Amino acid sequence: MTPKAWAWALYDWANSSFPTVVSTFVIAAYFVQGIAADPVSGQAQWGWMQSAAGLAVALLSPVLGAVADAGGRRRLMLGVATLLTAIATGMIWFALPAPDYALYTLVCVGLATIAFEIGTVFYNSMLPSVAPPGRLGRVSGFGWGLGYAGGLACLALSLVVLIQPDPAWFGLDRAASEHVRAVALLVAAWLLVFSWPLLVALPDPAGPRPSWAQAAARGLEEIAGLIRTLPRNPALARFLVARLFYTDGLNTLFAFGAIYAAGVFGMGLDRILLFGIAMNVTAGLGAAGFALIEDRVGSRRMVLGALLAMVVLGAGLLLATSELWFWIMALSLGLFFGPAQAASRSFMARLAPPGEVSAHFGLFALSGRITGFLGPAALAAVTTATGSQRLGMATVLVFLAIGAAILATVRERA
Repeated sequence: MTPKAWAWALYDWANSSFPTVVSTFVIAAYFVQGIAADPVSGQAQWGWMQSAAGLAVALLSPVLGAVADAGGRRRLMLGVATLLTAIATGMIWFALPAPDYALYTLVCVGLATIAFEIGTVFYNSMLPSVAPPGRLGRVSGFGWGLGYAGGLACLALSLVVLIQPDPAWFGLDRAASEHVRAVALLVAAWLLVFSWPLLVALPDPAGPRPSWAQAAARGLEEIAGLIRTLPRNPALARFLVARLFYTDGLNTLFAFGAIYAAGVFGMGLDRILLFGIAMNVTAGLGAAGFALIEDRVGSRRMVLGALLAMVVLGAGLLLATSELWFWIMALSLGLFFGPAQAASRSFMARLAPPGEVSAHFGLFALSGRITGFLGPAALAAVTTATGSQRLGMATVLVFLAIGAAILATVRERA
């Protein structure tokens, strides 16, 4: 891999700390167990927050991606999105363990989620500039595997330095959950420290640039034209529709895994963190391992195989009645997280014309977020109606299966 490819992949190491530590394991579990009135209402509230953030991302991503294409300010916009993610994440430090702080916590996590997702539009669109067409799958998969390693490292550091020590280090008050809230400060610092190599290694193109107003006008024109041409590009259209469904399922599964483990199996924060570390190990191994063969078997086939495996293993996970079988099924399922996501990214890079990469990845984000509120909303609605976290999580399998069925109709060009 070239130095630029390494710098690009290192950003995955940096920003994966947010979904791993904040959205899935530590802060999500802290919200349900320490802030919300009870686990069931906490899962529902977290679901509605994720739905609102997903809707905002769906509306903003295509437009901002097209503006980045037209204005030549991709690196600048990525830097701003990264900074906003770090600031909103750091503000979670002030979320005290009381129901009165539920709304404040949801707003902080929601804003951080929006900035994080928009940043990935600019980041993903840089992939074709660091990898030749014949190695897109390998570089994308390596980055995703490095991302899981980064999430794992940040999670492990949170466990060893902040969560487990009793009495807590640095004079943190465990009674006020300061040892948990400090994890948000760690994630914010992690983002800022490890994201700079990409921002240095991949500068925006030199030369005159249009004004922000001109870039916005051209960007809107570009995205409108791109949407108009979708009916004449059935492979891209079907892929985006398929991703619309299966990404809803993946995001919901990722966002609610720790909440499900805490509520159904009564796993405390220490065990949830160990579970998160184990999941990141298997997911990273899966992403890096399958990346070695993706360019040979094809990105579409890789995504489809991963989705089918996750549907089968996910059903077994929901049927598990003991914590041991939950661990076995969850870790097996984790092997297919990375391939499904990394291969989707490289497939989009193969489909996007060189001059419209950010706009296409804006549509890529749109397809993953325009109905992003449906997955968490369906989970929240079923959980509320039935009072069962198992039945709520079962909605994830429906989204994965629908996405796989549509993707099966897409033909990948050589």
